[in-house]
Amino acid sequence: MNRSACLLSALYLATSTGLAWTAVLALRHDPPWAVCLFAAASLVPVIAIVRESVICDQRRALAEIGRRAAGPGAGAADDIVRAELDTACCERWWTSCGTDHDSACPRRVPRSSAA
Repeated sequence: MNRSACLLSALYLATSTGLAWTAVLALRHDPPWAVCLFAAASLVPVIAIVRESVICDQRRALAEIGRRAAGPGAGAADDIVRAELDTACCERWWTSCGTDHDSACPRRVPRSSAA
């Protein structure tokens, strides 16, 4: 975890401890519904701590995927796409998936009206 996540987790832990202590004090003097309310509220920061650790793990995994993608084979896909774009002869050919050419395209083959 980074510093801000550790600080946030420490605050969550302090909040959870404070709410649990309030539940204990409520058990001595207050009605049972208040005890249940404070006990349930003391679990919410614990869930937040688990969430912070999951987010940290996801960020770490995403960084690892990024490091793998930036490896030696990353430029191969770019080279393939660049070569395909360089072989495209005109805009209409590219947008029509190779079925039609612009009127000024040198690769244009006139269509015959003969069947």
